Amino acid sequence: MSDLIVKAAVKDALSDHNVSADFYDALDEEVAELLDDAAERAEANDRKTVQPRDL
Repeated sequence: MSDLIVKAAVKDALSDHNVSADFYDALDEEVAELLDDAAERAEANDRKTVQPRDL
């Protein structure tokens, strides 16, 4: 699976902090889980469109 996050954007958002290299992988995994859960909720509601309320 490809990266779901943009490392440069994360680094910019956390510019006041140091970011460890393995943080990006952990964040990417969290985002993947969030997307999977949202897709499941949409399907459970008989929709193919994932909407903000699925988060």
